[in-house]
Amino acid sequence: MAGKVKLLYQCTQCGFESPKWAGKCPGCGQWNTLVEIAKETLSSPQRNAAATRALNSTARPTPINEISTDDEHRYHTGLSELDRVLGGGIVKGSLVLVSGDPGIGKSTILLQICEYLGQGLRILYVSGEESARQIKLRASRLGVQSPNLKILTETDVQYVVEQIRSESPDLVMIDSIQTMNHTDLTSSPGSVTQVRECTNAMMRCAKSLDIPIIVVGHVNKDGAVAGPKVLEHIVDAVLLFEGDRQMTYRILRAVKNRYGSTNEIGVFDMGDQGLRQVENPSSAMLSGRPKDASGTCVTAVMEGSRPLLAEIQGLATTSGLGTPRRMSTGFDHNRLALILAVLEKRAGFYFSNLDTYVNVIGGLRLDEPAVDLAVAMALISSLKDTPVREDTVVFGELGLAGELRSVGHSDQRIYEAGRLGFTRCILPYHGLKGLSGKSFAGIEVIGARNIRQAFEAAT
Repeated sequence: MAGKVKLLYQCTQCGFESPKWAGKCPGCGQWNTLVEIAKETLSSPQRNAAATRALNSTARPTPINEISTDDEHRYHTGLSELDRVLGGGIVKGSLVLVSGDPGIGKSTILLQICEYLGQGLRILYVSGEESARQIKLRASRLGVQSPNLKILTETDVQYVVEQIRSESPDLVMIDSIQTMNHTDLTSSPGSVTQVRECTNAMMRCAKSLDIPIIVVGHVNKDGAVAGPKVLEHIVDAVLLFEGDRQMTYRILRAVKNRYGSTNEIGVFDMGDQGLRQVENPSSAMLSGRPKDASGTCVTAVMEGSRPLLAEIQGLATTSGLGTPRRMSTGFDHNRLALILAVLEKRAGFYFSNLDTYVNVIGGLRLDEPAVDLAVAMALISSLKDTPVREDTVVFGELGLAGELRSVGHSDQRIYEAGRLGFTRCILPYHGLKGLSGKSFAGIEVIGARNIRQAFEAAT
């Protein structure tokens, strides 16, 4: 006896279900995110059968000290930058979601992984977007010729699961989850219900067969992972590609990772032969830096355990509008407004009638408080038309009273600056206490209490 079909409205952002439509989701507060879905309720015999299966289950509680992790194995992808983001490699039985803008390199990096892992592992590549011939053409361009790589062009998720069970590959790739279709559901591929159920089917397959599965996901116009929010909860790791398609650098960031840190990033360079990992991103980000130019400053940020040098550019110019413009690329717009307010109120640098622009070179997006001082230095340098010394790196958090607050990992930031040839480092004065007893050969470390002291030392 089949269950009844009930119409509900589900939020595409958080998965909240409501019996009636509303303009604003009661769960997450987003507007126009409720869509109609058909949900089948279980009949009494179906509920009884489900209860019987639960009673007959062989799963039993196990003391945590009796659980062994000695057999944990990770597959190295051949790309150290990707392994860093994953936490050391691909874990067996894991479900990984790789998302990003169209054309940013999601399918490319998957095929490059296949060339390395295909030397000893059997890989099944499932595509619902491209034909087998299209995949072959891209593989030829990337130099992928592994005989252990099999291509399956199919969108029926149940048939895909059957093929995975029969082929028993060592690694499965799904490109993409939005094209997969569950035949038991009446909704179209890419809908909230389809994406959720297809991801659940992939998760059950990965856990039961102990096979790692990498799933490609799309993004919406806001840059977030497309589909229901529950999609990110189901998978073990969410990797997000960042960067402008017009620029060659790509940043791979872990938004969620059950097997490693979420603070690590991988830097890649997109070329004709695919994605090439950038072993020294600091040097790459600083290439082409102008000499003796005002409005530019170098800062040191921490991306996980990796120190990274980035160039901040600021521009302050006379405004032709009644309300001056405030624009930032790669830096939080609200944080920029806060810094400008502190510079005017506490330091006496006036930007109220000037158009102000801030840009982070290389397509990076920086949200660490340690970037505050470099942004302030770049803006003051542009305002005064006075260049910051080329051999100087600055970092520190800016307080509302105009004071400079210390940040963590100062020693690693200074070592990275010295490795790239910088000889002066300006940081908050209170941060010097944590550096006592440490030697920085060839680097002059300067402590500043406020913005004016920092700018005087930087010029």
